[in-house]
Amino acid sequence: MEIKQQAQRSINNAVFVLLLILLSCFGAFAQSDSIQSASPEVKFSGFADIFYAYDFNEQAGNSRQPFFYNHNRHNEFNLNLALLRAAITHTKYRGAIALQAGTYASDNYAAEDNLLQHVFEANAGVALNTKGNLWLDAGIFGSHIGFESAISMDNSTLTRSILAENSPYFLSGAKVTYTPNDNWALSAIICNGWQRIKRVEGNSRLSYCTQVSYTNGDTYTLNWSTFAGTDDPDTTRRMRYFNNLYGKFQLTKNFALTTGFDIGIQQKYKGSSSYNLWYSPVVIARYQLNQNWATAARAEYYSDKNGVIIAVPEGFKTSGASVNLDYTPAKSIICRAEARWLKSNNKIYVKDNQLVKDNFFLAGSIAFGINR
Repeated sequence: MEIKQQAQRSINNAVFVLLLILLSCFGAFAQSDSIQSASPEVKFSGFADIFYAYDFNEQAGNSRQPFFYNHNRHNEFNLNLALLRAAITHTKYRGAIALQAGTYASDNYAAEDNLLQHVFEANAGVALNTKGNLWLDAGIFGSHIGFESAISMDNSTLTRSILAENSPYFLSGAKVTYTPNDNWALSAIICNGWQRIKRVEGNSRLSYCTQVSYTNGDTYTLNWSTFAGTDDPDTTRRMRYFNNLYGKFQLTKNFALTTGFDIGIQQKYKGSSSYNLWYSPVVIARYQLNQNWATAARAEYYSDKNGVIIAVPEGFKTSGASVNLDYTPAKSIICRAEARWLKSNNKIYVKDNQLVKDNFFLAGSIAFGINR
């Protein structure tokens, strides 16, 4: 019976994907020849983030914490992320490919094949209607979850929040996006799993995601993103259900506030009606001091007592606070410094060959972008 159900699900998934492809072909053929033959816009861009971090716990090795994937080296200068991107844009089709290198790529893509670890983005899309507000994209693309990306210049703080570091940065699959007007954006996504390019070996199920976003000009943005799927092979399958909510508010010309909340559940074992829970709230305030200088402060908490995402003895329950200072001499470059303190309920950090409850580190970065 189980094999029959798996076969039926595989057929359903295949039919769904084929329907998406047929829809895209239909949308492409429905456009006039003059529009299709119009020249597309081609853009090349780049980004690099060079950093230094000092962890005052001074634990052995050059990596600081296993639950961080950005700026995660101790007492060494290194490259967090270097990125080269080529993108093509047309009213009826689009595509992008970006190659990456750095500690972020080696740490966050460790589960992927060696060559795929260097692929930051590779996708193509077609418009499904004449208005150009309904799109189908497929390939490797940035995750719909969260307000922080792997590109530090786009974030309010230098390092990423714990909730951002432990939810997907990227997905591999197909998505349909509908933007009925300038305020709303709706997406439905079918993908290979929880931050997976290659599906987990032995897993026959795809995962499903949604996103609803409302933007009121430059004043505020409200977002709700979801994930439903599994990160296990079929033999031990535990279903995972996850919600990400955030709001970005430009309260004054110089003062911005970002609030976020992640909550997820996962079955305790295959077929179980009981679930393990994890959640994380975060608040980030940023103030633009003048044209060149800005500061930001963050408060956060992450609770994962059953180790669904962050597995440590006795569970992961950690509060955090950080302060940033940014200097932007030109639009294409930013110099940043950050002090960050983490406090756990349990002794999970190493200092002087002993376990302690807190961790403090300083990080600095010079990042620049080309044609961004």
